[in-house]
Amino acid sequence: MAKSRSVFICTKCGTEHSKWMGQCQGCKEWNTLVEETQTKSKPDPRAWSGDNASSRPLKIDEVEHTTVQRFPIRDEEFSRVLGGGIVPGSVVLLGGEPGIGKSTLLLQMALKFSGTVAYISGEESPSQIKLRAERIGRTESELFLLSETKTEAIFNHLKTMRPHLVVVDSIQTLHVPHVESTPGSVAQIRESAASFIRYAKETGTPVLLIGHINKEGSIAGPKILEHMVDVVLQFEGDPNLLYRILRAHKNRFGSTHEIGLYTMEQAGLQGVANPSDLLLTKQHDGLSGNAVAVLLEGVRPMLLELQALCSTAVYGTPQRSTTGFDTRRLNMLLAVLEKRCGFRLGQKDVFLNITGGLRVDDPALDLAVIAAILSSNADEPISGKVCFAAEVGLTGEVRPVTKVEQRIREAEKLGFERIYVSGHHQIEKSHYDIAIVGLKRIEELVRAQF
Repeated sequence: MAKSRSVFICTKCGTEHSKWMGQCQGCKEWNTLVEETQTKSKPDPRAWSGDNASSRPLKIDEVEHTTVQRFPIRDEEFSRVLGGGIVPGSVVLLGGEPGIGKSTLLLQMALKFSGTVAYISGEESPSQIKLRAERIGRTESELFLLSETKTEAIFNHLKTMRPHLVVVDSIQTLHVPHVESTPGSVAQIRESAASFIRYAKETGTPVLLIGHINKEGSIAGPKILEHMVDVVLQFEGDPNLLYRILRAHKNRFGSTHEIGLYTMEQAGLQGVANPSDLLLTKQHDGLSGNAVAVLLEGVRPMLLELQALCSTAVYGTPQRSTTGFDTRRLNMLLAVLEKRCGFRLGQKDVFLNITGGLRVDDPALDLAVIAAILSSNADEPISGKVCFAAEVGLTGEVRPVTKVEQRIREAEKLGFERIYVSGHHQIEKSHYDIAIVGLKRIEELVRAQF
C-alpha cells in the first residue's frame, strides 16, 4: 500500500517543509507555503515515456552544431516576440489576467499554423472553441480539439495523432493520476508540466501552455515552472481598453526586449503594424499639458502621448498620481524642477497619464514628462509637431539615450517638425528633414519651449 504524508511546499522556490511556517526557510518569503499530500508510488506507466537514446559525455568541440529551423508563424507580432518563429521541441508558457485574450491569441495562431495542431482544453468544450473560431472567421484548418484533463489520456491521443504543434489550455486544469492532490496544486502543475516537457524534447514537438496568474500578477503554481520551460510570455493590458501587449520575460532562443502590440476587435486580436499612428490622438492642439515622447521597446521605436495636470492642492498634502509611469520617478523629476529651475510645485497636485493604457519604463520619457508638467503649470500648449526623447539626471542635465537615430527616423516618418534630444549626442543633422534641438540642461528646455 502506498504511504502518504503531508508536506508544505513554497510556491516561490519549491522548498519543502515538514510543518507550516509563516516564512519560507529557503527564499525568506512570507505566506507562500501550501500543504500538499505526497504519496510514494510508482510513476504512471501510461504517461509519456519515449524511447530514450543512449547518451555519453561529449567534449564541446565534438558537438555538432546545426542551425535550428523554426516553424513559421503567420502572426508577425507573436513571431517577433519569440524571435522569428517557434523552435522545434520548445515549451512556451503564456500567462495573463482572466479575460485578457490568452485563449483567443493561441487559438487564432493555431488556426493559421501550417501543420497539424492538437488543441487540448480543460476549461472549454469543443463546441465553445468552435464558436470562438467562427467569430475569428477561420475554421478550415488542421486543428484537432480535445477536451481532456487526464494526462495519460492526452498522451495516448498524441501518440496516435503525432501533431506538429500542441496547445494546452490551461496547465492548471491537468491531472496526473499518480500524484495524490487536486488539479491546480503545486505538485500537479509541476508533474504535468514535466510530462509535457519530456514529450516536447523527445519528439521535437513544440508545446504552448497557458497558465493562470495569482492576485500578485505572477503565474500561479511553483516558481520552478518558469525555470522548467524555455519561453515565458506575459499578455498584458486592461480588459476594458483596446490595447494588448505581449512581452517575453524569458526566452532561451531570442531577445526578451521585443513586444507585440494587439488590438481586441470583434474578429479577434489584430496585430498593430504601426503603433505610433494608433497611440497618438493628434487632437490636443491648443491644449496645455500634452507632450509626445519617443520610446523604444526592444528595437522598435514608438511615439506616445503624455498628459499632465498641475493644480493647486485643495487639501494640505499635495497629491502625486500616475498612470503607466513610475510615481517615484515622477517625484524625482519634480524635485529636479524645483531645485534646478526654481518652479514651486511643492504645493500643487500633479497628475500624469500615459494615454492608451500602456505602462512604460523607458528613461527617454523623462524630458517629455517635464515638458508636459511645465506646459500644464504655465497653461501654455506645446505644438503637436514637437516630440521629446532624453533622460534627465538629478543634477538637471539632459542625458543621452540609446538608438537615438532610430527614434529620430520614427518621428520624421510621422511628420514631426522638431525633436528635443540630449546635446551630448553626435548627430549629423543634415541627414534628417526634422529639426533636431540638442539640450544639455533642462533650463535650456524652459527657455526654448516656454
